[in-house]
Amino acid sequence: MCPDLLMLDSEEEYKVYYENNYCRGPIVTHDGIRIFFPKEKFHHAFFESSNRDGKKDVFSIDRSQRMSWIKLTLENQHSKLFQGWDKDTSQYVPDRRVSFVYENFVVVVALSLNRKGSLKGNFITCYQANNSIESIKKSPEWTKEECLSRLNFSR
Repeated sequence: MCPDLLMLDSEEEYKVYYENNYCRGPIVTHDGIRIFFPKEKFHHAFFESSNRDGKKDVFSIDRSQRMSWIKLTLENQHSKLFQGWDKDTSQYVPDRRVSFVYENFVVVVALSLNRKGSLKGNFITCYQANNSIESIKKSPEWTKEECLSRLNFSR
């Protein structure tokens, strides 16, 4: 069962919600990874391209109404976890994690090591993956061990 949609009145109210609920407070995944939410990611995550040219120029009410699902997805131990696609290298990478549990709503984070050598994450984006969910499901499963191995190797 999906959580309720977040019904706010304006783009500004969604932006304030994002900053208050994500940028200011610790969000920790079900497996203990702290995720950071830069304010600058609001536009990237909650806007879409009006003509599919890659320029995000239209506020997405569809994504924004699911904003509260980000935390719920990250904290849910039943979330499916997959490696993310790195378009620069054209391959799946274990230090990018795609999570989903509700509908086809995915949350993407980039992972790195903190000073103590533990995983930390940075929010990249979220969206309804209706057109790509089958491809995501075919990507390699994400594991903490493989991610740590890659990050420790690249140090």
